[in-house]
Amino acid sequence: MLDPGKISAVTIDLDDTLWPIWPTIERAEKALHDWLTLHAPMTAALFSSPPALREIREEMGRSRPDLKHDMSTLRRESIRLALHRAGEDTRLADPAFEVFFAERQRVMLFEDALPALEFLSARYPLVALTNGNADLERIGLARYFRGCVCAREFGIGKPDPRIFHAAAGVVDLWPDRVLHIGDDATLDALGALNAGMQAAWVNRGDSAWPHELEPHVTVTHLSELTDLFP
Repeated sequence: MLDPGKISAVTIDLDDTLWPIWPTIERAEKALHDWLTLHAPMTAALFSSPPALREIREEMGRSRPDLKHDMSTLRRESIRLALHRAGEDTRLADPAFEVFFAERQRVMLFEDALPALEFLSARYPLVALTNGNADLERIGLARYFRGCVCAREFGIGKPDPRIFHAAAGVVDLWPDRVLHIGDDATLDALGALNAGMQAAWVNRGDSAWPHELEPHVTVTHLSELTDLFP
């Protein structure tokens, strides 16, 4: 059971917790492809081929394992590799990535996200905890958060307990005084439990819980969670 009396801060996942990520990525990839069609048509053709794109991503994974948690640099360098293979100007990788990244920040919040952020941030310091590359300033949500810990900068991603401990450290708390909220059963909920936090699993899709250790609370939307606080 969730124990609100022990909560002094809240960490919260971003992608698929506050907004659906795949519609955002699809729009960003379309914007990137449209830009490449105008400025690097041979590269655009490569990005239209799923086998070619998959091979590029696999090569990047093999050649740059250090980028495993850095989605932005991994995306930029994949574009650069595609430009190289297509015989086009690799200097276009930076402006091409910026087209993708700008569109990636145009998220469509779940209806319950903004009321939950307003409710929680009025009661607790909030820390964003993400494996992704969302930019809270560009999205327009930074005012709700005390800080953000992302795998790209920390070098370690969820569900490793160390990134949860780092997020608790942003607000100078022990993990047992922190509630983590997130949609992924393993990366978020189980990760938080193993780090010593209370865990709230946001199960929007009515999925079955896959682990033996259970979260402190499971909700289908964030307004259910805010109802548990005094």
